Amino acid sequence: MLLARLRLALTAGLLLGTVSGARAQDVFFSQPFATRLHTNPAFAGLVDDYSVTLSYRNQFPTLAGSFVSTQAAADIRLNTPGQHHALGLLINQDRTGSVGYTRLEIGALYAYHTRLTEQLALSGGLRASYGRQRVGYDNFVFGDQIQEDGSVAGPSAETLDFPPVNYFSLGTGAVLYSEQGWLSLAGQHLNQPSLGFQKQSQLPILLSLSGGYKFFAIKPSTGIATREVSYTPVAAYTRQGGSQRIETGLYLTASPITLGAVYRNISVPGSVNPQHVLAIVAGVQAGGLRIGYSYDVGLSRLSADLGGAHELTLALRAFDKLENAHRRLKRRVYPLAPCPAF
Repeated sequence: MLLARLRLALTAGLLLGTVSGARAQDVFFSQPFATRLHTNPAFAGLVDDYSVTLSYRNQFPTLAGSFVSTQAAADIRLNTPGQHHALGLLINQDRTGSVGYTRLEIGALYAYHTRLTEQLALSGGLRASYGRQRVGYDNFVFGDQIQEDGSVAGPSAETLDFPPVNYFSLGTGAVLYSEQGWLSLAGQHLNQPSLGFQKQSQLPILLSLSGGYKFFAIKPSTGIATREVSYTPVAAYTRQGGSQRIETGLYLTASPITLGAVYRNISVPGSVNPQHVLAIVAGVQAGGLRIGYSYDVGLSRLSADLGGAHELTLALRAFDKLENAHRRLKRRVYPLAPCPAF
């Protein structure tokens, strides 16, 4: 049992890029549209007039010290002539209890929106982030602390000189969209900041391409009408440091409920076979409140052993439908971005 857990822990470390000699990786979420500012800074101000979103993800829950990510995001579209400008704030913390590892990153976002044609619009965004990474040693036990009877006593003679690492990261992205389709392209960590404690270790550039198209069975009317029945196929490709992820999925919306299923194929350097995961997503919207939940089901042996992931999102948002209808009649407003909310 101990060997099995050790094997799983080492494998999880390789997948996350947190073991010696590996390159660091960003966490990914199973509700990329609820955590859209994490995906692409150009999403700032694109879906709502303003919004605040809290996200929680517990990955590999069957392992001691599972990998937990929490995120707070906020964005606002400024009420300026042309509604071109939007601002955002993104705070993300990753931690795992088994090794006392934490990474905190705070980012400021800016997006510029412009209308290309009556049906087509473009948003471009920038993200600048400050990060801090550290390892705690409270849970570590070294060989010189273990007594003959198996008890643990005394401090270790090991040198624990690993001060926290601070870094600065830059990212950019663009979203091309209409009222039924969108295409997103983003690059994060363009300056490849160093995260090494004693050895130089770069955070690789994260490149992501995604898109989708919404088919309406019942389309919301201009104004305050909110009834919608639609289905939205989506696809995404992400690459970072030699690892890559391909996703395909389908979201079904019957206001106020949204259900989704996303298949994920993950390939990492040195792995014999890619890992296959199915993410099941469910969300409900009540006025300005959105609540989403997703669970990752492992379809391959390793991903099943690691225990999948739970993810919960809570969002408060505002969108003035009456004002939007007035602006639309004067053709001064942008198309409604069609991406799912969860």
